[in-house]
Amino acid sequence: MSSLSLAVRDSSTMLRRNLLHARRYPSLTLNLLLTPIMLLLLFVYVFGDTMSAGIGGGGGPDRSAYIAYLVPGLLLMTIGSTTIGTAVSVSNDMTEGIIARFRTMAIHRPSVLIGHVVGSVLQSVISVVLVGAVAVAIGFRSTDATGLEWLAAFGLLVLFALALTWIAVGMGLVSLNAEAASNNAMPLIFLPLISSAFVPVDSMPGWFQPIAEYQPFTPAIETLRGLLLGTEIGHNGWLALAWCLGLAVLGYFWSTAKFNSDPK
Repeated sequence: MSSLSLAVRDSSTMLRRNLLHARRYPSLTLNLLLTPIMLLLLFVYVFGDTMSAGIGGGGGPDRSAYIAYLVPGLLLMTIGSTTIGTAVSVSNDMTEGIIARFRTMAIHRPSVLIGHVVGSVLQSVISVVLVGAVAVAIGFRSTDATGLEWLAAFGLLVLFALALTWIAVGMGLVSLNAEAASNNAMPLIFLPLISSAFVPVDSMPGWFQPIAEYQPFTPAIETLRGLLLGTEIGHNGWLALAWCLGLAVLGYFWSTAKFNSDPK
């Protein structure tokens, strides 16, 4: 077999392995998925009228308008939440000895990481679909988006998932145990909370606005919001693309360098 065929075969095997792990131990995935769903229900049904009145410029509460504003941020937060499970899974592999066994086998070495990454991206897409279904059930609508805009929105979600997954893999590789991996990956959930996911950046205190604006989630949220709702995207599209590519490249080289280094 050619080297490419071996790489594809071994990567497919590792992908099946990770998907089987996710199926056999669904509690971690379900717990991470429940976080954005609970936030969605909380902000819509508890804070929805108050938040929508503020965003609407004092024109009265309109919960449907706030649902539309909220959902793009929650979809990206779902990706961040799902990738925490990837960091934990990678850390478990590194600490439980299976990686040492893989190192002695005649397999394509990068396939171990590729299996984690592809499996995580697939889980992220499934999680986004489930959260999106809940959002539609409680009133989210995107009637103005064209087919091309829906395709671009899906591509952005996949690219964002790929970027965060490589970062999560690196976090898992440098963590001493699963608990440390979970703690190290917490910024992937924390950053959306201080972005434009819940309120516009210009409604925040002046000293806090740069923190919310100059981070990867805000331009991605504004780009997704523009694609789905027809709002202004401006320079956020290029910023979102730059963040995704930059994080993906950084995570890839960080993860592969750590994985290929000799174990101590």
